[in-house]
Amino acid sequence: MAGKIDARLKELGIEIAEAAAPVANYVGYVQTGNLVFVSGQVTVEGGQFKYKGKLGAEISVEEGQAAARLCATNIIAQLKSACGGDLDRVQRIVKLGGFVNSAPDFTDQPKVINGASDLMVEVFGDKGKHARAAVSAGSLPMGVAVEVDAVVEIS
Repeated sequence: MAGKIDARLKELGIEIAEAAAPVANYVGYVQTGNLVFVSGQVTVEGGQFKYKGKLGAEISVEEGQAAARLCATNIIAQLKSACGGDLDRVQRIVKLGGFVNSAPDFTDQPKVINGASDLMVEVFGDKGKHARAAVSAGSLPMGVAVEVDAVVEIS
């Protein structure tokens, strides 16, 4: 039987893919006690990198928000794996770290990372409210526009 969070995802029309395998010498997440540290998730969908380029140059703020939202769905995929498939175990999204591949004069990193933050609140309600960083990066892996990592409390 699907839990509350799975039902909410279905209501929002969001499908969560299998958690992506790491592409280097790291793991997708680490659990210590009741905290799960999710490695940085990029804009991969269906095995393809999407939203490549720099914010403030090739990528608009709106596209950046969509990229951040995709990163957040990939975080949820890692969480689903960490929780043995039961996303109702998520007690709190504690913190998101957002990295934005930015042109030198781009200053709307917080607006971009709102794409990830908004999704966490849409999916998890008050448990999705979190602390956050939204910073500029000179480049990101594979030239993607956004990367987001997370710290999450689970039961």
